[in-house]
Amino acid sequence: MEHSKWTKGSLEAEISKTLTQWEKDFLGRGSVSVKTDILRDMLVISLSGVLTPAEYTLCSAKEGLLAVKRMRSDLVESGREYLGTVIQELTGEEVKSFHTDISTHTGERIMVFRLSGNLQEKLK
Repeated sequence: MEHSKWTKGSLEAEISKTLTQWEKDFLGRGSVSVKTDILRDMLVISLSGVLTPAEYTLCSAKEGLLAVKRMRSDLVESGREYLGTVIQELTGEEVKSFHTDISTHTGERIMVFRLSGNLQEKLK
């Protein structure tokens, strides 16, 4: 969809909805909440409630914590190409880079997509 058809808020909501569906389809379960913010040429996405109760238990030991971070990172990286395609379809902007990390303490994941253009400016 062309980005000119969206308001900033409606596009942020659509990206959040799309990522939630991707999590359910690809990872088997979705986050408790997803919030997307368009900031200049970036999409900053906060996903809460990412970890399972079993993963929280594993994170109580450093070895388990590192294993959960590594496994979750590998899972998201394996879906990176698809995510880039979906983001480009929604925003009309190519994804230049993708960064992500997960907090094993809060169960929150942050995703940052760096886009080829200033999407925030285009949505004004």
